[in-house]
Amino acid sequence: METALAKSPEKRQVVFLTILLLLWEADCKTIRYSMPEETETGYLVANLEKDLGLKVRELATRGAQIHYKGNKELLQLDAETGNLLLKEKLDREELCGATEFCVLHFQLILENPVQFFQTDLQLTDINDHSPEFPHREMLLTIPENVQPGTVFPLKEAQDPDIGSNAVQNYTVSANLHFHVVTHSRADGRKYPELVLDRALDREEQPELTLTLTAVDGGSPPRSGTTTVRIEVVDINDNAPQFVQSLYEVQISENSPLGASVLTVSARDLDAGVNGKVVYSLFQGDGASLPFLIDKVTGEIHLSKGLDFEISSQYSMEIAATDGGGLSGKCTVAVQVLDVNDNAPELTIRKLTIPIPENSPETVVAVFSVSDSDSGDNGRMVFSIPNDLPFLLKPTFENYYTLVTEGPLDRESRAEYNITITVSDMGTPRLTTQHTITVEVSDVNDNAPAFTQSSYTLFVQENNSPALHIGTISATDSDSGSNAHITYWLLPTHDPQLPLSSLISINADNGQLFALRALDYEALQTFEFHVGATDQGLPALSSQALVRVQVLDANDNAPFVLYPLQNASAPFTELLPRAAEPGYLVTKVVAVDRDSGQNAWLSFQLLKATEPGLFSVWAHNGEVRTSRLLSERDAPKHRLLLLVKDNGDPPRSASVTLHVLVVDGFSQPYLPLPEVARDPAQDEDSLTLYLVIALASVSSLFLLSVLLFVGVRLCRRARASALGGCSLPEGHFPGHLVDVSGMGTLSQSYQYEVRLKGGTGTNEFKFLKPLFPDLQSQAAAEERENAVVRNSFGFY
Repeated sequence: METALAKSPEKRQVVFLTILLLLWEADCKTIRYSMPEETETGYLVANLEKDLGLKVRELATRGAQIHYKGNKELLQLDAETGNLLLKEKLDREELCGATEFCVLHFQLILENPVQFFQTDLQLTDINDHSPEFPHREMLLTIPENVQPGTVFPLKEAQDPDIGSNAVQNYTVSANLHFHVVTHSRADGRKYPELVLDRALDREEQPELTLTLTAVDGGSPPRSGTTTVRIEVVDINDNAPQFVQSLYEVQISENSPLGASVLTVSARDLDAGVNGKVVYSLFQGDGASLPFLIDKVTGEIHLSKGLDFEISSQYSMEIAATDGGGLSGKCTVAVQVLDVNDNAPELTIRKLTIPIPENSPETVVAVFSVSDSDSGDNGRMVFSIPNDLPFLLKPTFENYYTLVTEGPLDRESRAEYNITITVSDMGTPRLTTQHTITVEVSDVNDNAPAFTQSSYTLFVQENNSPALHIGTISATDSDSGSNAHITYWLLPTHDPQLPLSSLISINADNGQLFALRALDYEALQTFEFHVGATDQGLPALSSQALVRVQVLDANDNAPFVLYPLQNASAPFTELLPRAAEPGYLVTKVVAVDRDSGQNAWLSFQLLKATEPGLFSVWAHNGEVRTSRLLSERDAPKHRLLLLVKDNGDPPRSASVTLHVLVVDGFSQPYLPLPEVARDPAQDEDSLTLYLVIALASVSSLFLLSVLLFVGVRLCRRARASALGGCSLPEGHFPGHLVDVSGMGTLSQSYQYEVRLKGGTGTNEFKFLKPLFPDLQSQAAAEERENAVVRNSFGFY
């Protein structure tokens, strides 16, 4: 069989010529073995590992396989030991027929790399068949006037064996009239002829019965017999003679049944019954010929279907017998012409699935192609679609490999359906297709990719613990475990940010949770990185930035800086009796630790001793007189003011002011009118003060213990840096008051407030702003001091 390799712009075609096969055969190492037919199953044919010079167990590690045409498993390879064993009894006559040299061709295929070896096993014939005649009895009609020495042809015996095991000699039972002579044909077959030794006399013996024996040359020899019955008839002078001794004819294998093959013709010079010729098939090369002959006309017809691949030629002898029993013979040679009636056959010998992506050139499949037809009908062209990254390559004889053209990318395409098309060159062309599904296995070559490079999450302060604040997401274009993503928090480089106590992440779905309540006043925003890692080997990962912004809630009431509300005695402002309407009595200073609208403060006068005498500016907290003071107005006034923010719901704080009306500021202090005291009342007051002092000391001790325990607990929670358990910024230690820059003041200040004692009331001695960290801003300090003094009404 020839194959050809060709390539067109539209299809990749490979057409392999006979000369290429011959070159491959010249380069291939062929191992030949021989064994008798009918050998028992399990027979050790050879050890391929030793004969090929391979290493121990190399056949097993390289996936050795043995193949024979038609996928018949005649031999079995033990890859572990290298032994080639007989799997079933082999019948030479069944496998090779009458072929003199019966050679079975096997192919040994190795992987990594792909390598082929040709193995030939020759089956030697044994004498396992006896000669057999086509009929149990042969009838000869011989005229009585036949002269001694006349030869009568006999039908030969058939023996499937070959060589010396075939028929070698014919004998006939002892008699007075005949002996048998053995002759050889051109192909070596033996045939018998009966020779008359003594004249026949019908009146003496009208019929003879002889036993013809065919003996082969085996050891021991086998034989077969048939009966030859001879009828002696009256004289017939002329035997029929054919026009040609040899007829040659050609017929297509696809000819229909009953088709006329050939007409033979014989003549007999006798007249009457002795000149009437009857035709018959005398001898053929098989027990059952696919032909019939018309005994009257001599026309040969096709009685069975022909198959060029089974038998390409037939040879038969035609006998013409007259009415007197004389006969003549001719030979008819029929050559069967091949037609393209067999489609190419494609057999997959080995398939490697799946193929890892990113692999270099990889053998996907090993297959063989064959076509039982001959000539152009057996010459083949095969191809695969041109848009696929695969190639067809010849390897050994009719074996080919399907290989990848380069590395494959599973993310681009995970599966390929490759159709291998094999067509012969006959008319009409026959085609066979075989589809191979190639799956591309995943390799971890893609890192997880976040949907965003950075995420911004918003959280309302005072949130509940374990609150879900957002989700980050990453995708991985790989598959399986290579695409299974695990999320985790990356360590932060800020030692002041205890991320592990603030945020946690669900490793499976990327959900972020706030572990505890956040305080906007302590932490407005913070950032951290989140990692996503797949489960591949090696694992790949990526990072994304997460920014958390804490949203303010109105959780802080306004804090009054001035006048101080925690003094032991009420704070008193002095008001000249001659003050004009609009006179600035004082200014209430307050701040709110919240931000935005939650820190917008407004002031309101809730209650006053003289409701119409004082007014408060809603936006800056200035307390001014609304009219002139009269003699009827009380000398001491108490004002209750409300400071309220703009939050929802709003929060507020109250301020109590005491205003003392004086005639002027010539004396540093104007004492209030004193009332005569009762001594008993003084003793009661002393007792009350002692009780209050004792209760204060006890309260301070209990407060100190609670504060100490609270501090220790806060330190253990590692949250003191965020102010979770620290004192509010409005509770300043000692004598300092902190203004955060929100509320009614535009900048941050620290004021030292000192109260002057010695009388029944207290008053401001001075207010001094402190800037411990801004020593270079002396000029700014003077300006700020002036603003504060003016705000409090000191000139």
